[in-house]
Amino acid sequence: MAKKVTPYKDSELGKKEQVTKMFDTISGSYDGLNRVISFGIDVKWRKRVVALVKKENPKSVLDIATGTGDLAIQLVQTGADKIVGLDISPGMLAVGKTKVNEKGLDNTVEMLVGDSEALAFEDGSFDAATVAFGVRNFENLEKGLSEIYRVLKPGGTLVVLETSVPTKTPFKQGYRFYTRYILPQIGKIFSKDRSAYAYLSESASVFPYGKEFNNILGKIGFIAMENRPQTFGVATIYIARK
Repeated sequence: MAKKVTPYKDSELGKKEQVTKMFDTISGSYDGLNRVISFGIDVKWRKRVVALVKKENPKSVLDIATGTGDLAIQLVQTGADKIVGLDISPGMLAVGKTKVNEKGLDNTVEMLVGDSEALAFEDGSFDAATVAFGVRNFENLEKGLSEIYRVLKPGGTLVVLETSVPTKTPFKQGYRFYTRYILPQIGKIFSKDRSAYAYLSESASVFPYGKEFNNILGKIGFIAMENRPQTFGVATIYIARK
């Protein structure tokens, strides 16, 4: 079970509302900061997600917690006829819609405001679903994953990219130092919301990863789970099938 971590510890709002507020606040600087804090490696990770989805020859893909649409836009390379990018933050989606429009992808990529834990789609609507750096922000992890399972077609594939914690020395110690001391300072310098990057660091450190996350996927009903650590284990790609 994932430990509950919220962006604003003194807030009376629930996690879902806090996460929405946080991402609305940092939406303008999110893309640039992502490149800085990951040293640009997040681009490579997303390309690997796209390659995995492409193997399935999907006609329809749902990208949950799409944020500013980086992954949704890249998923065009899968050849899918329709890609839906869904996020709870209108601020992040506004940035994403601009990017989609500038690339002339409006007929392929649709950006929608929505709640991952109450998806407004019929059962079996999508051939594939993706989530990049978003599952740890679900207020109820199992509920969100159950909704993804519901809207996938039988045989459909889920690919999740999420931060994880390296288990080997010296990467474990280096990761801990970077996320605890360096990452929040970068957030303070570049972001209006000082709590945001402290939250992103803390939520990553307590989120279930590896076999523990695979077990949760299995509990929901997914099969053929795989977890593939990336870059010394600082992130992991999970693959599962309905």
